[in-house]
Amino acid sequence: MIGNMATATATEMKNNFGRYLTLVQNGGEVIVTKNGREVGRLIPRESAVSYLTDSLTGILKGNKDINQAREEGLREKYEITD
Repeated sequence: MIGNMATATATEMKNNFGRYLTLVQNGGEVIVTKNGREVGRLIPRESAVSYLTDSLTGILKGNKDINQAREEGLREKYEITD
């Protein structure tokens, strides 16, 4: 464990869920791994809401149409040209 962050295998998480839940309740974060690869994170609810809000910041600045923004995003992601 580093500071308020821990890494746990899926098995460790299953066997010690209460311990990791307490860590998260106290503001920490748990990275869950399976076969040596990160598969998920357990983070406090407030951090999740903040992360989502931060990731959306700037998408609809000004008078942008949500449908137009979605279409532009999909075109960029999938490299669609007219």
